[in-house]
Amino acid sequence: MNSLPAYSGARISGCWTLSSDGSGGGDGSLDRLLPSVSMGISPRKRTTSQCKSEPPLLLTSKRTIYTAGRPPWYNEHGTQSKEAFVIGLCGGSASGKTTVARKIIEALDVPWVVLLSMDSFYKVLSPEEQIQAARNDYNFDHPDAFDFGLLTHTLRKLKQGKSVKIPVYDFTTHGRQKDWKTVYGASVIIFEGIMSFADKELLKLLDMKIFVETDSDIRLVRRLRRDITERGRDIEGVIKQYNKFVKPAFEQYIEPTMRLADLVVPRGGGNMVAIDLIVQHVHSQLEERELSVRAALASAHQAQPLPQTLSVLESTPQVRGMHTIIRNKETSRDEFIFYSKRLMRLLIERALSFLPSQVHMVQTPQGEDYEGRIFHGKRITGVSILRAGETMEPALRAVCKDVRIGKILIQTNQDTGEPELHYLRLPKDISEDHVVLMDCTVSTGAAAMMAVRVLLDHDVQEDKILLVSLLMAEMGVHSVAYAFPQVKIITTAVDKKVNDVFHIIPGIGNFGDRYFGTDAPPDWSEDDLDEPSY
Repeated sequence: MNSLPAYSGARISGCWTLSSDGSGGGDGSLDRLLPSVSMGISPRKRTTSQCKSEPPLLLTSKRTIYTAGRPPWYNEHGTQSKEAFVIGLCGGSASGKTTVARKIIEALDVPWVVLLSMDSFYKVLSPEEQIQAARNDYNFDHPDAFDFGLLTHTLRKLKQGKSVKIPVYDFTTHGRQKDWKTVYGASVIIFEGIMSFADKELLKLLDMKIFVETDSDIRLVRRLRRDITERGRDIEGVIKQYNKFVKPAFEQYIEPTMRLADLVVPRGGGNMVAIDLIVQHVHSQLEERELSVRAALASAHQAQPLPQTLSVLESTPQVRGMHTIIRNKETSRDEFIFYSKRLMRLLIERALSFLPSQVHMVQTPQGEDYEGRIFHGKRITGVSILRAGETMEPALRAVCKDVRIGKILIQTNQDTGEPELHYLRLPKDISEDHVVLMDCTVSTGAAAMMAVRVLLDHDVQEDKILLVSLLMAEMGVHSVAYAFPQVKIITTAVDKKVNDVFHIIPGIGNFGDRYFGTDAPPDWSEDDLDEPSY
């Protein structure tokens, strides 16, 4: 899959949508943090969202470019300090819940909105139940039809900022598809379903509860249109199912939960007064949860000894000489690249020495035994923080055969000064791997901390993360080590100071611009990550 650069244009909103039709990004794809590409709207399929002014995307023939970043969801200690705001939407079948959700997304105009459908969490049917479903004799509108255990577990993890896998339900076959979808990175979660208020544990996760009230005749007409055109049902079967299951279930299980709602929305998506009230409340809640991580890092952990988790490459005459060349502002780009690559190779070799190993006996060509060592783990994965960290990938590939590579793009918001996550592409099942996290320079540690937090949210064990950087400031070392004391930090040099605009002093300049031959903006910092050059 092509790498997708972030676009450094206007900050406009985006959302992630996922439902039983399988919309959203799959495992190991960049689409984990990208909105859906299609912008068309259908009555039932939850595959798209729209922005109030313009789409949150730039679409080309080969790439989808996302323009909005996710601000920090953790504090300077590295722990999550704010959860996603969860809006629960309940209402009868075909009441317009998805339309209301889209209207809220349009009006919110904030990045990283997840639209999650309860339809994805229908239980797997037994062979007997499959036959009943084919005859329209299975009750999909009963609470027992849903896997509330999986649903509650998934929504709780997503609210906590973790990566989750969502089942994809196929209404044509009445079963789950083989491939589940991965969702990660929500500031706001809109959860909709007919039984959204039917479970006590689920209710505890909802920060705001909305009931969409629509006339029963209108709901029947919408259901007829949807089930006939989208799900291949015949009109007799749809009416039979409605009278036998849908209508009684609404009266017994759904309508009584209206009393639990914080707000009842009559007329669904056409009620803009109600939607404006919802949006105002959500905006006020998000403002209360705003964090300032970089400022906290700049004032913390001063005058402390360097942590034991730090390993600095020995300053031999060769290493010192290479630093002399790459730090010199008069060094040509070719020389800068050549000696940077030499340092990277030494740095990666040093980092790999911290991976676990075990004794392994082999026999030499002379027939003699040799007691050696081999890597003791499942896999090694490299993850580069774009764009500068990507320059370290060749050094890792050169010494680690068949290594898997992931990428994370983090940029500094010029208005707030905070790091923002723009996209990631992580290999499948990375939670089982030892991860070499690569970035060329670390000043305050804000971008490195966000990258580590992303890995932890994907269930990578903290003690299996190696942060590798050519040059670090003491502030960045302390920030990462204090927040994540089990992460091993490996670098070729540590400079003592960071100035008031977060430049490492004496430093190396903007590594990415010197390496790629681009011009740095006047207010750059070592934690600034410009869009990749492709």
